[in-house]
Amino acid sequence: MVLPLFIIASVLGSIYGGLASVSEAAALGVAGVIISAALRGTLNWAMIRESMFTTMSTCGMLIWLTIGANAMVGVYNLLGGIAYMKSVMTGLPFDPIVVILIMMGILLVLGCFMDWFSIMLLTMPIFGPTVQALGYDLIWFGVIMVILLEMGLISPPVGMNVFVVKGLVPDTSMGAIFRSITPFWVAMIVCVALIVAFPDIALMVPNAMIR
Repeated sequence: MVLPLFIIASVLGSIYGGLASVSEAAALGVAGVIISAALRGTLNWAMIRESMFTTMSTCGMLIWLTIGANAMVGVYNLLGGIAYMKSVMTGLPFDPIVVILIMMGILLVLGCFMDWFSIMLLTMPIFGPTVQALGYDLIWFGVIMVILLEMGLISPPVGMNVFVVKGLVPDTSMGAIFRSITPFWVAMIVCVALIVAFPDIALMVPNAMIR
Protein backbone atom coordinates (compact mmCIF):
# COMPACT_ATOMS: atom_id res chain seq x y z
CA MET A 1 0.00 0.00 0.00
CA VAL A 2 2.97 2.37 0.40
CA LEU A 3 3.58 2.93 -3.32
CA PRO A 4 -0.08 3.57 -4.27
CA LEU A 5 -0.37 5.99 -1.35
CA PHE A 6 2.81 7.68 -2.56
CA ILE A 7 1.25 8.20 -6.01
CA ILE A 8 -2.00 9.52 -4.54
CA ALA A 9 -0.09 11.89 -2.25
CA SER A 10 2.03 13.17 -5.13
CA VAL A 11 -1.09 14.06 -7.15
CA LEU A 12 -3.67 15.21 -4.60
CA GLY A 13 -1.10 16.56 -2.16
CA SER A 14 0.43 18.84 -4.79
CA ILE A 15 -3.02 20.13 -5.81
CA TYR A 16 -4.42 20.76 -2.33
CA GLY A 17 -1.07 22.07 -1.14
CA GLY A 18 -1.11 24.68 -3.88
CA LEU A 19 2.20 23.40 -5.27
CA ALA A 20 0.94 22.46 -8.74
CA SER A 21 -1.96 22.93 -11.11
CA VAL A 22 -4.10 19.98 -12.21
CA SER A 23 -2.00 19.43 -15.36
CA GLU A 24 1.25 19.67 -13.42
CA ALA A 25 -0.13 17.28 -10.79
CA ALA A 26 -0.89 14.78 -13.56
CA ALA A 27 2.78 14.94 -14.59
CA LEU A 28 3.77 14.36 -10.97
CA GLY A 29 1.47 11.34 -10.93
CA VAL A 30 3.22 9.91 -13.98
CA ALA A 31 6.59 10.49 -12.30
CA GLY A 32 5.27 8.76 -9.17
CA VAL A 33 4.13 5.74 -11.19
CA ILE A 34 7.52 5.50 -12.96
CA ILE A 35 9.36 5.64 -9.63
CA SER A 36 7.00 3.02 -8.14
CA ALA A 37 7.47 0.70 -11.13
CA ALA A 38 11.24 1.09 -10.89
CA LEU A 39 11.19 0.24 -7.18
CA ARG A 40 9.11 -2.86 -7.89
CA GLY A 41 11.43 -3.91 -10.71
CA THR A 42 8.69 -3.85 -13.36
CA LEU A 43 9.89 -0.79 -15.28
CA ASN A 44 10.92 -1.71 -18.83
CA TRP A 45 10.65 -0.35 -22.35
CA ALA A 46 7.75 -2.67 -23.24
CA MET A 47 5.65 -1.32 -20.38
CA ILE A 48 6.54 2.29 -21.25
CA ARG A 49 5.69 1.70 -24.93
CA GLU A 50 2.34 0.10 -24.06
CA SER A 51 1.54 2.91 -21.61
CA MET A 52 2.35 5.56 -24.22
CA PHE A 53 0.21 3.78 -26.83
CA THR A 54 -2.74 3.52 -24.43
CA THR A 55 -2.36 7.16 -23.41
CA MET A 56 -2.26 8.38 -27.01
CA SER A 57 -5.28 6.23 -27.90
CA THR A 58 -7.28 7.69 -25.02
CA CYS A 59 -6.15 11.26 -25.72
CA GLY A 60 -6.88 10.82 -29.42
CA MET A 61 -10.42 9.68 -28.65
CA LEU A 62 -10.98 12.67 -26.33
CA ILE A 63 -9.54 15.09 -28.90
CA TRP A 64 -11.84 13.83 -31.64
CA LEU A 65 -14.81 13.93 -29.25
CA THR A 66 -13.90 17.52 -28.43
CA ILE A 67 -13.54 18.47 -32.10
CA GLY A 68 -16.83 16.81 -33.01
CA ALA A 69 -18.74 18.25 -30.07
CA ASN A 70 -17.34 21.76 -30.65
CA ALA A 71 -18.20 21.56 -34.36
CA MET A 72 -21.74 20.43 -33.59
CA VAL A 73 -22.25 23.08 -30.91
CA GLY A 74 -20.81 25.76 -33.23
CA VAL A 75 -23.16 24.88 -36.09
CA TYR A 76 -26.04 24.47 -33.65
CA ASN A 77 -25.35 27.94 -32.28
CA LEU A 78 -25.07 29.52 -35.76
CA LEU A 79 -28.45 28.05 -36.65
CA GLY A 80 -29.95 29.57 -33.51
CA GLY A 81 -30.43 26.22 -31.81
CA ILE A 82 -29.06 27.26 -28.42
CA ALA A 83 -31.25 30.37 -28.28
CA TYR A 84 -34.22 28.25 -29.38
CA MET A 85 -33.63 25.59 -26.74
CA LYS A 86 -33.16 28.28 -24.11
CA SER A 87 -36.52 29.80 -25.04
CA VAL A 88 -38.15 26.36 -25.02
CA MET A 89 -36.72 25.44 -21.62
CA THR A 90 -37.57 28.78 -20.02
CA GLY A 91 -41.01 28.79 -21.67
CA LEU A 92 -42.14 25.47 -20.26
CA PRO A 93 -45.39 25.77 -18.27
CA PHE A 94 -43.68 24.58 -15.09
CA ASP A 95 -42.09 26.15 -12.07
CA PRO A 96 -38.37 26.90 -12.53
CA ILE A 97 -37.39 24.15 -10.11
CA VAL A 98 -39.27 21.61 -12.27
CA VAL A 99 -37.24 22.73 -15.31
CA ILE A 100 -34.07 22.24 -13.24
CA LEU A 101 -35.25 18.74 -12.30
CA ILE A 102 -35.86 17.95 -15.99
CA MET A 103 -32.30 19.03 -16.83
CA MET A 104 -31.01 16.91 -13.97
CA GLY A 105 -32.91 13.91 -15.33
CA ILE A 106 -31.39 14.46 -18.79
CA LEU A 107 -27.89 14.58 -17.29
CA LEU A 108 -28.51 11.40 -15.33
CA VAL A 109 -29.78 9.49 -18.37
CA LEU A 110 -26.93 10.70 -20.59
CA GLY A 111 -24.45 9.67 -17.90
CA CYS A 112 -25.58 6.06 -18.30
CA PHE A 113 -24.39 5.97 -21.93
CA MET A 114 -21.77 8.68 -22.47
CA ASP A 115 -18.58 9.90 -20.83
CA TRP A 116 -18.74 13.05 -18.69
CA PHE A 117 -16.58 15.12 -21.03
CA SER A 118 -18.90 14.66 -24.01
CA ILE A 119 -21.97 15.35 -21.87
CA MET A 120 -20.54 18.65 -20.66
CA LEU A 121 -19.65 19.76 -24.19
CA LEU A 122 -23.13 18.89 -25.43
CA THR A 123 -25.28 20.22 -22.60
CA MET A 124 -23.54 23.20 -21.01
CA PRO A 125 -24.08 25.59 -23.95
CA ILE A 126 -27.82 24.96 -23.51
CA PHE A 127 -28.16 24.38 -19.78
CA GLY A 128 -25.88 27.24 -18.68
CA PRO A 129 -27.91 30.11 -20.20
CA THR A 130 -31.15 28.39 -19.19
CA VAL A 131 -30.11 28.13 -15.54
CA GLN A 132 -29.13 31.82 -15.53
CA ALA A 133 -32.41 32.81 -17.20
CA LEU A 134 -34.33 30.91 -14.54
CA GLY A 135 -32.53 32.92 -11.85
CA TYR A 136 -30.40 30.14 -10.37
CA ASP A 137 -26.71 30.26 -9.49
CA LEU A 138 -24.38 28.60 -12.00
CA ILE A 139 -22.00 27.43 -9.27
CA TRP A 140 -24.91 25.74 -7.51
CA PHE A 141 -25.98 23.98 -10.71
CA GLY A 142 -22.36 23.12 -11.52
CA VAL A 143 -21.99 21.25 -8.22
CA ILE A 144 -25.19 19.33 -8.92
CA MET A 145 -24.01 18.55 -12.45
CA VAL A 146 -20.70 17.15 -11.22
CA ILE A 147 -22.47 14.82 -8.78
CA LEU A 148 -24.92 13.65 -11.47
CA LEU A 149 -22.07 12.93 -13.89
CA GLU A 150 -20.32 10.94 -11.16
CA MET A 151 -23.54 8.97 -10.70
CA GLY A 152 -23.52 8.23 -14.43
CA LEU A 153 -20.07 6.67 -14.09
CA ILE A 154 -21.54 3.94 -11.87
CA SER A 155 -24.99 3.64 -13.44
CA PRO A 156 -26.03 0.73 -15.68
CA PRO A 157 -25.82 -0.20 -18.47
CA VAL A 158 -22.55 1.60 -19.33
CA GLY A 159 -21.10 2.74 -16.01
CA MET A 160 -17.44 3.12 -16.96
CA ASN A 161 -16.14 2.90 -13.39
CA VAL A 162 -18.01 -0.37 -12.93
CA PHE A 163 -16.15 -1.85 -15.90
CA VAL A 164 -12.88 -0.65 -14.35
CA VAL A 165 -13.77 -2.53 -11.17
CA LYS A 166 -14.69 -5.58 -13.27
CA GLY A 167 -11.20 -5.49 -14.77
CA LEU A 168 -9.69 -5.49 -11.28
CA VAL A 169 -11.86 -8.38 -10.02
CA PRO A 170 -12.62 -10.50 -13.13
CA ASP A 171 -14.06 -13.36 -11.07
CA THR A 172 -16.88 -11.13 -9.78
CA SER A 173 -20.04 -10.86 -11.87
CA MET A 174 -21.27 -7.51 -13.22
CA GLY A 175 -24.55 -8.00 -11.38
CA ALA A 176 -22.75 -8.31 -8.06
CA ILE A 177 -20.70 -5.18 -8.80
CA PHE A 178 -23.78 -3.15 -9.75
CA ARG A 179 -25.56 -4.31 -6.61
CA SER A 180 -22.57 -3.32 -4.49
CA ILE A 181 -22.58 0.28 -5.79
CA THR A 182 -26.26 0.81 -4.84
CA PRO A 183 -25.48 2.38 -1.42
CA PHE A 184 -23.11 4.88 -3.07
CA TRP A 185 -25.70 5.74 -5.71
CA VAL A 186 -28.37 6.29 -3.06
CA ALA A 187 -25.95 8.45 -1.03
CA MET A 188 -25.35 10.69 -4.06
CA ILE A 189 -29.09 11.00 -4.68
CA VAL A 190 -29.54 12.13 -1.09
CA CYS A 191 -26.65 14.57 -1.52
CA VAL A 192 -28.22 16.08 -4.65
CA ALA A 193 -31.60 16.33 -2.95
CA LEU A 194 -30.06 18.19 -0.01
CA ILE A 195 -28.24 20.63 -2.33
CA VAL A 196 -31.45 21.29 -4.27
CA ALA A 197 -33.41 21.85 -1.06
CA PHE A 198 -30.66 23.85 0.66
CA PRO A 199 -28.53 25.68 -1.98
CA ASP A 200 -26.29 27.19 0.69
CA ILE A 201 -24.64 23.78 1.08
CA ALA A 202 -23.01 24.28 -2.33
CA LEU A 203 -22.66 28.07 -2.12
CA MET A 204 -21.36 28.48 1.43
CA VAL A 205 -17.65 28.25 0.54
CA PRO A 206 -17.82 30.36 -2.68
CA ASN A 207 -19.85 33.04 -0.87
CA ALA A 208 -17.31 33.09 1.95
CA MET A 209 -14.49 33.54 -0.58
CA ILE A 210 -16.29 36.45 -2.27
CA ARG A 211 -16.71 38.24 1.06
